Amino acid sequence: MTYLRFQLKYFIPATILFLIEVFIALFVHDNFIRPFLGDVLVVILIYCFIKSFINSPVIITAIAVLLFAYLIELLQYFNIVTFLGLQNSDLARIVIGTSFEWTDLLAYTLGIGLVLLLDKGK
Repeated sequence: MTYLRFQLKYFIPATILFLIEVFIALFVHDNFIRPFLGDVLVVILIYCFIKSFINSPVIITAIAVLLFAYLIELLQYFNIVTFLGLQNSDLARIVIGTSFEWTDLLAYTLGIGLVLLLDKGK
């Protein structure tokens, strides 16, 4: 099995989801879409991006993405941005995040649940 292989069927959704996430970050300032739906979509985006270049089993990729998302959230709990001295970096604060939320874990889980439901690949 070749593990490195470009797959347009994942790259197109990854690109669309990236554009949606940028739109949400720039223009949506509410209490549901930005903080919750954005987190549901971000794990799907990461999954699709990885699958765009790596031919790995759905379940392994999905679990890896979910664990990565949980890790980032855990690092937010321990205030990793400040610990690394990046508290003045807008980019670090946006990419890594600064506040732990239990609902984010739920959003990530729902996003990966959607992946498992919709991706009938290997």
